[in-house]
Amino acid sequence: MGDGSSTGESTLRRQASDGEKLTPKTAVEDLPSPRTSAVLPFQPRVSLDLDDYFTGPRDLSRHSKWPMFMRMHGSIMPKMVLPLLFVGGWATAVTVVSKKVHYLGTNSVLLTITGFVISLGLSFRSSTAYERYAEGRRYWSVLTQCSQALGRVFWIHATDPEGQDPRESMLRKLSCMNLVVAFSLSLKHMLRFEPFTTHSDMQHLISHLNTFASEATREQPDKALPPSKSFFKEAGEYLGVSFATSNPRKAFKKTDRELGNLPLEILNHIAIAIDEMITNGQLDIPMQQTLAYNNLHMMNDVLTGCERVLNTPLPLAYAIAISQITWVYVLLLPFQLIPLLEWVAIPATVAASYIILGLLLIGGEIENPFGRDVNDLPLEVFCEQIAHDMDVIASYDKRDPLGFMKHEDNKPLYPASMAPLGVWAQRDEDTVRDAIRNKPKKTFDLRRAFNLRKSGVPANHHPGDKMV
Repeated sequence: MGDGSSTGESTLRRQASDGEKLTPKTAVEDLPSPRTSAVLPFQPRVSLDLDDYFTGPRDLSRHSKWPMFMRMHGSIMPKMVLPLLFVGGWATAVTVVSKKVHYLGTNSVLLTITGFVISLGLSFRSSTAYERYAEGRRYWSVLTQCSQALGRVFWIHATDPEGQDPRESMLRKLSCMNLVVAFSLSLKHMLRFEPFTTHSDMQHLISHLNTFASEATREQPDKALPPSKSFFKEAGEYLGVSFATSNPRKAFKKTDRELGNLPLEILNHIAIAIDEMITNGQLDIPMQQTLAYNNLHMMNDVLTGCERVLNTPLPLAYAIAISQITWVYVLLLPFQLIPLLEWVAIPATVAASYIILGLLLIGGEIENPFGRDVNDLPLEVFCEQIAHDMDVIASYDKRDPLGFMKHEDNKPLYPASMAPLGVWAQRDEDTVRDAIRNKPKKTFDLRRAFNLRKSGVPANHHPGDKMV
């Protein structure tokens, strides 16, 4: 998986490439401050640089009009350039030797025997990789659901304590909802092996929390610096060269401070907030308390489930065996195609290798769905959605909770009646009950009349009548 950096880290790397001197102290100070900066925490990628084109995750808001088979963004093609060049050179060498020096062609029955094994191996590789991808997406769907539920608990269900300033009560609730957003962001960075707290998208949400990661960042700011990459290293990562890929867990290995588990520590703060609301009588209904604790537990399940997906890849023996037998099959292709195709065996081998190696490499790319490859899950989009949901929930004004009921556009018996609730509330009870009882019949008559008009049949026509 390609490891990248957040918006603040990209700024630091850009400053370093421009020749500015970066020290550990200035690097931390240059990050957006939660007290002095108004930088948007979620900033979409709009650059057309290669660094943004061949890295991800993919921006779901962008639409491409290119045909699917002509697209490069999201394609596995960049990582297949070197393997296909090697296969082309190998096929050319085998064909030239066979034509000019010694005949190397073999019976093509080997294609049938080994092809079945290769198909089983690639099918197993692809299915297990996509299963992990889909499981990761399910966990983030559950996290979105839990975040929305906890947001409603904090803002809608929780009442204001007696004797407390309403302004302080609202701000406390907002602080609790911000913890939910902070959990999703910290989970994203943990899954990408980014344990420090210098990320601009969540620094304003966790800088006031006492966590191991925050303490380690303050004590060792030099360890929090994003690793710099040379041009050749970045090019090697784009082309899928294994020797150019850095250890994604390097940040954990190079620090000698306890980094803790930031998402788990944030869950502790959310649990304390829930306990405090129950103690103060803000959540006095038992079902509301159960709802809060159940969703807190589900968020913990999401944390452990994502860790399981991240730390339980395909067993190494399977991965090595499938890779080896696939490459053996590809390298044997020209020997079996020469008797049938002669010189055409060269492009035929390259074309067949593109199909076979493409499936192999796709399985390796999506095996970890939380990285920064183009085809990985867009965790930034999910976190942004959770933050937006919290803002939408908090925008509801509870001072007049049932005001929408009295609105003139509230027509409870529509389409049978266009009268608003206030008009029906002034009528006697028997009239209201009769209107509710007759609503299905009147709605059916209106729908039938509409369909008849739409088909050109008179509204007073009945099914038994003959059309003249």
